[in-house]
Amino acid sequence: MALVEYKKAFLKYAPLERFTAGLELMGTEVKALRNKLGSLDGARVVVRGGEAFIVGMTIPPYQAANTPKSYDPERPRRLLLTKKEIVALAAAESKKGLTIVPLEVYTGKRFVKARIAIVRGKGKADRREDLKKRDASRETARVLKNR
Repeated sequence: MALVEYKKAFLKYAPLERFTAGLELMGTEVKALRNKLGSLDGARVVVRGGEAFIVGMTIPPYQAANTPKSYDPERPRRLLLTKKEIVALAAAESKKGLTIVPLEVYTGKRFVKARIAIVRGKGKADRREDLKKRDASRETARVLKNR
């Protein structure tokens, strides 16, 4: 069950490789995510010191009155990945033109997980081409439905 999605990811980027990672969160952050609070807009993944972090992900306080004063809604959150996956992400991060973005945060049985992808940015021409393909497939589906 998807809790938070980055809906514009497939419009802005072309995914090359996908990974699933656990998220290290506080209890109130999990409750806020289960209430569909939070945003992945502008979020990205960085690899520092042999660990991967989601930077720019916003999770507002679950209960503003009970939240500690030191709570930062945009703090970096650690991703739980294997060493092989972290090495692959670090190699992709160092290549020019590639970035790592979170696609969605979801519940995997009782754990909160993130689906991340190594992506390449799309240009305007690529975006227009995708929109044309989508419109053409919708039109053919509409024609076939009306037969």
